[in-house]
Amino acid sequence: MYTTSAGKPKPLGATITSTGTQFALFSRHALAVSLCLFDEPTDAEPLFEVELDPARNRSGDIWHIHLAGVGEGALYLFRVDGPYQPEQGHRFNRNKLLIDPYAKALTGDHRWDLSRSLGYDSKADEGDLSFCDASNVASVPKCVVVCDDFDWEGDQPLNYPLRFSVIYETHVRGLTMHPSSGVEHPGTYRGVTEMIPYFKNLGITSLELLPIHDFDRHELNRTHPETGEELVNYWGYNTLAFFAPKGLYSSAGSRGQQVREFKEMVKALHAAGIEVILDVVFNHTGEGNEYGPTICFRGIDNRVYYMLEDNPRYYRNFSGCGNTLNCNHPIVRTLIRDALHYWVVEMHIDGFRFDLGSILGRDQKGNLMENPPMLEGIAEDPILRNTKIIAEAWDAGGAYQVGWFPGGRWAEWNDRYRDDVRRFGRGDKGLIADFATRFSGSSDLYLRDGRKPFHSINFVTSHDGFTLRDMVSYSQKHNEDNAEGNRDGHNANYSHNYGSEGDTSSVSILRNRRRQMKNYLGCLLLSLGTPMMLGGDEFGRTQRGNNNAYCQDNDISWYDWSLRDEYADILRFTSKMIRFRLSHLSFLRPEFFTGRDHSYNAIPDISWSDATGKAVDWTSPRSLLAIRIDGSRAEIQADRDDNDFFIMFNATTRAQDFVVPAPLGARRWHLAVDTAAESPNDFHDAGEEPLLTRPSICTVQGRSIVVLLAR
Repeated sequence: MYTTSAGKPKPLGATITSTGTQFALFSRHALAVSLCLFDEPTDAEPLFEVELDPARNRSGDIWHIHLAGVGEGALYLFRVDGPYQPEQGHRFNRNKLLIDPYAKALTGDHRWDLSRSLGYDSKADEGDLSFCDASNVASVPKCVVVCDDFDWEGDQPLNYPLRFSVIYETHVRGLTMHPSSGVEHPGTYRGVTEMIPYFKNLGITSLELLPIHDFDRHELNRTHPETGEELVNYWGYNTLAFFAPKGLYSSAGSRGQQVREFKEMVKALHAAGIEVILDVVFNHTGEGNEYGPTICFRGIDNRVYYMLEDNPRYYRNFSGCGNTLNCNHPIVRTLIRDALHYWVVEMHIDGFRFDLGSILGRDQKGNLMENPPMLEGIAEDPILRNTKIIAEAWDAGGAYQVGWFPGGRWAEWNDRYRDDVRRFGRGDKGLIADFATRFSGSSDLYLRDGRKPFHSINFVTSHDGFTLRDMVSYSQKHNEDNAEGNRDGHNANYSHNYGSEGDTSSVSILRNRRRQMKNYLGCLLLSLGTPMMLGGDEFGRTQRGNNNAYCQDNDISWYDWSLRDEYADILRFTSKMIRFRLSHLSFLRPEFFTGRDHSYNAIPDISWSDATGKAVDWTSPRSLLAIRIDGSRAEIQADRDDNDFFIMFNATTRAQDFVVPAPLGARRWHLAVDTAAESPNDFHDAGEEPLLTRPSICTVQGRSIVVLLAR
């Protein structure tokens, strides 16, 4: 049916040529490899299957073939045969057709049913259920041959410096799936594009998207305990195809159209001045442990791709998801680097956030390495030189490397910032020293190895945990809808309900909650470092107390855009604060504060005082702190000045008079921000800030922040 030729060992994956398509697959231990072509995603048998000749179609460990007449949109899988010897780490099974690790798209217009990959064999008593002779052909998604041609019209990644960035973490589907979004293409990449005017008005610079690499959303096999609704893998942290954008998120179709729609989204966001950062999961795959399905890496070369226990029947599990990718094996390092290159070069991505990034620093036995070649390779990669690389600097195996993440220029999610700011903000005692350190860039974490304040990704909320509204509405998590008996999710949330658990009609409680929301958002956007906010926090999005909504593809997770009216004051405040941050160099400094006097004005770049104007007693239990920031030469290299600022934090429940120092020269203090004031008096636009009523005293209400600006 097709004319075949030997093909070439590079590049891996499916590559369109002038006469057809070239296919290449790595497998060191396979004894036989076949290429299977299909007509439809649900075909139960291949339309065409050709077995590769090891003498003609194999170069070293690469199996390759060229098929004339096969082009864009063709569907394919591999059949890989070899020893099924779990006790040796080999799990080949010729009955299971396999996804190409380099596939650029998977069919997504039917329900995956990977349970057909499971079954007992004669060694089931030893705990191995991964082998059976049933075919998975009809249920497994098919790989799609994709053409890389696209008219970018001169677009390139924006690559904003981290210190000029404000990151907005969101989910492609959840962002617009709710009927209130009003978009024409809800839950899709095109739906994200339709939200560009909103993002522009909000003022953020960068979208960080939860995983869009393809995965099996129907893997959980659980239902809602009351409604019987199917629970699904909504977040997507169980990747099966590192080059393939999720087909479900495409409005145009999922036989390759998702690639073009994704590119169109990126191109439109870039044209609007908004970066795209991807949350990537290179620490494990969706094949699970020894009980999981054989659908890709397990059946291609299990010993190479995964970390195995000393008894290689079992998988080392530093991810908490059943398996761990063997990230520092040269083959896996190449896979990861190739994927990152593809997303930057072909898809124009601006950055990556690496889920459970510490796993990328473990050797093949699972030990943390001092100089991990994977992490150093990413940091020093010339193609990725201007690309943001952000680590979640821990894993489920006990590694915690915040402030110590190896590899050079990595930024890190700073959960120390999250916890210290949450605790100080709710009034916990004895935290002023910790809070001051977090506010000023976490030099205790990042100065040691020459990194800068912007390497701290500051956040108060993220997808993993309470939303901001829930953080000030619930003292306990409420995850019963996840059908895990409320055992899942974090217990140490440092949240507070301020008088009533969940929704309430109490005016005083609601007033406190709104004030606290503004306090946390204001602190985040004033702190030195790179701020990341959780999407929807700016208008009071709620998950009804669920702090682990990974399985809720419904209105628990979807953004209810009607809340923009109810929480218009929070939305206005957030947008104003973002612009305030980005317009003042004092909050964008490339270096840590020194606390030393400047030779040109004898004022320290930062100084701290208590409410009386005296030096701070860092052991004080009182949650009161004042900060003076000197704006002189805030951008030293450009010799540019900014305003001076005096910021007062009162995390107690009572109003407090703060002594205000005299401003320099003929300047006077003006009120820029007061989170205790009702909108619009909580934020005053540039040039319209009223003079401080009493030049040397400022009353700061309980649970509030006041920002003074000198001009």
